[in-house]
Amino acid sequence: MFFLQRNLPAWERALRLGGALLLACAGLLWLPAGWPMALALASAAGLGLTGIAGFCPACALVGRKPTAKGKP
Repeated sequence: MFFLQRNLPAWERALRLGGALLLACAGLLWLPAGWPMALALASAAGLGLTGIAGFCPACALVGRKPTAKGKP
């Protein structure tokens, strides 16, 4: 069951997934091991999860309305 109402349109979900991929690659390839890499990977995971789920808790806090089922 999916209880969260999606509040991200399809184009923003795609941008979040692309950004998560880029951030994860940058974290693994360019950052030194330790807390900078861990921070980049944690941020990438957060972006990726919100992109996959289509729900952003921060957007819900500021009042973004859920997207309609028929619209992207």
